[in-house]
Amino acid sequence: MDLMSTLQEPKAKASARNDTRTRLLTIGTEVLSQKGFASTGVEEILSVAGVPKGSFYYYFESKAAFGLAVIENYEYIWAQKLTRLLRDPAVRPLDRIDNYISEGARGLEKYAFKRGCLIGNIGQELGSLDDQFRDRILSVFSSWAEYIASCLEDAKRRGDLPKELNVPEMAKFFWFAWEGAILQAKLERSTAPIEQFRSVIVKAMGGKAQSG
Repeated sequence: MDLMSTLQEPKAKASARNDTRTRLLTIGTEVLSQKGFASTGVEEILSVAGVPKGSFYYYFESKAAFGLAVIENYEYIWAQKLTRLLRDPAVRPLDRIDNYISEGARGLEKYAFKRGCLIGNIGQELGSLDDQFRDRILSVFSSWAEYIASCLEDAKRRGDLPKELNVPEMAKFFWFAWEGAILQAKLERSTAPIEQFRSVIVKAMGGKAQSG
């Protein structure tokens, strides 16, 4: 074996290890978004991913550790989406929020109302999970609220929202209500709850109708 091959081999092995871990997290994110954490077994993840059981425990010491890694992966993915939709300076602040709602509705329809918010799904199972999950989920919601708060502050500066609007409170309320709307949409297999959410949240914010 020549020197170049010797130098490349560790990199190739490292890449393969990273690819396997990434695949497990990708499959885990998809399955947990649909079924939740408690109802999903390690064997199911391995079967879908085509990964042997020994490999799973090489990357994750337990199912709980895997679940926390999936939450981290989901948070990263969603941060990219929230940045794209809610921090676009070319779009008016309230339109950014409206675009997020519309994309969420399309996502529910795309997956036939079988997938919801992974964070919301796991959050509903907290009675059977430890405080690590609780703390991580609260941290994610807090992070998401900052994206909405930024839009609301921009809208206030434009005069599109009342100056007296309590932005931190409204940003938190947005996610409380949004998670409930997603759950109801899945139950009804309809985007009607999302549209109702859209109507009510605009009234709650006291926003003005957007003009061209």
